[in-house]
Amino acid sequence: MKIPVSVAIITKNEEKNIRDALESVKDFEEIVIVDSFSDDRTVELCREYTDKIFQIEWKGFAKQKQFAIDKVTLPWVLVLDADERVTESLKREIVEAIMAKDIDGYFIPRKNFFLGKWIKHSGWWPDYTLRLFKRDKGKMEEREVHEKIVIDGRADYLKEPILHYTYQSIEEFIRKMQRYSTLSAMEFLRKNPSKYMILIKMIFAPVFTFFKMFILRLGFLDGIRGFILAVFYSFYSFLKYAKSWERMWK
Repeated sequence: MKIPVSVAIITKNEEKNIRDALESVKDFEEIVIVDSFSDDRTVELCREYTDKIFQIEWKGFAKQKQFAIDKVTLPWVLVLDADERVTESLKREIVEAIMAKDIDGYFIPRKNFFLGKWIKHSGWWPDYTLRLFKRDKGKMEEREVHEKIVIDGRADYLKEPILHYTYQSIEEFIRKMQRYSTLSAMEFLRKNPSKYMILIKMIFAPVFTFFKMFILRLGFLDGIRGFILAVFYSFYSFLKYAKSWERMWK
């Protein structure tokens, strides 16, 4: 019997990831794909699992995901990324969770992998994110990056994690860091910071980011991967404020 939950996924050239993601949710009753005109085999692979595929121009993470949510038809929705997987134990917990009458959404932990290894510290675990919710109670918050779901109601926490195979190479991390730092700068500038504030952030935020991830959040226990992540995230912080400074001074 199919799991009575709709799965919403957005894609853009996810040929390497999408089959495994869809294979992990093939026993869900409905799968909705919103694709941003991929030019690889993403859509072809998606058609093997669902006929509910919509293609629209890229409008930002939050708007793309909200479009997908608006297209589902079942009362419960699970928002999934192409590089994420749903385990059998999580499926069993979801089936039990949606039976609760007084809960409108659930935070699900994510087991994040970096360069092939689960990162247990560095602030990457348990990485709770609200992903399962009643369709009429939740919506995407309007943000340029680090989009999240907000619900009008009561939320609870699941125990079983989503598997998140993020950043499988250094090159991939740097490529995404370039894109996300630009979006984060745009988001930061919406708060109308002063030039003085941007300079202070650009100087001190990267140092604090490294200290927080590698020391306070025990990133050193993740070995060389923890060190690499702390360095990259501190540089990401620097890029965010440097790009904010550049945009303000243009």
